[in-house]
Order: sequence, then structure tokens, then C-alpha cells
Amino acid sequence: MEVVFLGTGASQGTPILGCDCEVCRSANPKDKRLRSSVLLHCEDMDLLIDCGPDFRYQMIREGASNVDAILFTHGHVDHTGGLDDIRPLNYLTKKPMEIYAEQRVIDALHKQFFYIFDNSTYPGVPKVNMHTINADAEFHIGDIAVIPIRAYHGQLPILGFRIGDFAYITDAKVVPESEIVKLKDVKTLVVNALQYDTHPMHFSFDEAVDFAKRIGAKQTYFTHIGHRISHDSVLPKLPPNIYLAYDGLHLFI
Repeated sequence: MEVVFLGTGASQGTPILGCDCEVCRSANPKDKRLRSSVLLHCEDMDLLIDCGPDFRYQMIREGASNVDAILFTHGHVDHTGGLDDIRPLNYLTKKPMEIYAEQRVIDALHKQFFYIFDNSTYPGVPKVNMHTINADAEFHIGDIAVIPIRAYHGQLPILGFRIGDFAYITDAKVVPESEIVKLKDVKTLVVNALQYDTHPMHFSFDEAVDFAKRIGAKQTYFTHIGHRISHDSVLPKLPPNIYLAYDGLHLFI
């Protein structure tokens, strides 16, 4: 499996519009973060986890032109806002995009992209096949088994996903004890680390480190990183086998 970090930023990206902080002014390309998403090349399929507002540019930057299915973690716009940009992929493949999400997320997509679902005859509307998934049930995309992992974004139930030895969790503040078992023996973990200070909706940096240590993956990468965390300055603070991801990073698992 190849994991491509399309984006590693929080909901506003980095730099934030109008912000003059040190990280937003940084010239380090690893401090330039688009909204969080990963593209997985596994077996003979390309799976996208989340499709944020930067999706079009992220795919062009990576020279990628295929997605077989999209898995959504939750319905916030920084994770869904790029859905309209699947239209060229519909054209290239001559088929609808396969979408996997919980019912509450499907309901959100119906509101955000009403024109996709209102039986419009306009030929340029994105084409999708919707698949409702359950947090308690493994599902398959082709031959690929996907294990949903329940987490909570504040009070909002969201999903992470485990595929083989890889697990991706973003926007989490709490992962219930009942879900930890699903991460047993995972080799590569990706998890959110928003900022140094405590936040009501996201793991802080220290909380993400504690979570990573508890899971004990061979390697953990932090994503959904806010604009107060500088890539180079945080590196000395990271324990062994824990890293800060960055846009354009490729992992081979």
C-alpha cells in the first residue's frame, strides 16, 4: 500500500487567511498545509479518505487522476467540500463515484450538494453511488476489507478507518475503549494533533502523543495540524517512531 498525504492541515489550512503568525509566514514548504486527506493506492484500487475543498489542486499536484471510492470520516465541509470536483473523474471513468459514509454524513452531503441528488437532468452534475456504512460492521470495497473505528469529534460521532496494517483517524477528541481493540497490532497509525493547548474537539499535541504511545504502532504520523505548530520546531519534541506528516508525503506500507 502507498499512502499519499494530500493535505495535513486543519479546517482553515495553513497559512490562515489574514493571519500574521510565525508559522503562517513560514517559508518552509512543510508548514504549508491544505485541508486533511489521504489517497491510498492499495492492491488495484485507489481509495480517498475525505474530499476537502483543496481536492482538485491536491490531485493535480500529485499527478493523480483516479479515485475508485471515497470514504468520509464525517460531514464537516473541510472534509467534504471538494465533492463537486469529482466530475472530471466521472468523465474519465464513465461511471459514478462510489461513496462510503454513515447515514448522518450522507444526509449532510444531500444538504451541501443538493443538486447532485435532486434528479437534475443537467449533464455536468457529479455522479455518485452512495453506500451506507455502520460503525460496528466491517465492509469491503472490492476485495479490500475496511474496519470502521468510532471516535468522537467533541460530541459528534465520526469514523476512522483501518485497512490492513494502516489506520487513519482525524478530528478525534475521544476514541472509546471498545474501539481500541480494532487498532491492535496496527503498524502505521495516522492521527490528528491540532495544537499544543487543550481543545474541546481535537486531540492536542500531548494527547495525540499519549494516544500514539498507547496504540504502539511501529510508526505514527500526525495530521490535521493547526497553524501554531511549526514542522521543524516540533521534531525535537516527538518521541521515537512518531512523526509530523506534511503535504505530499508518501509512505509505503
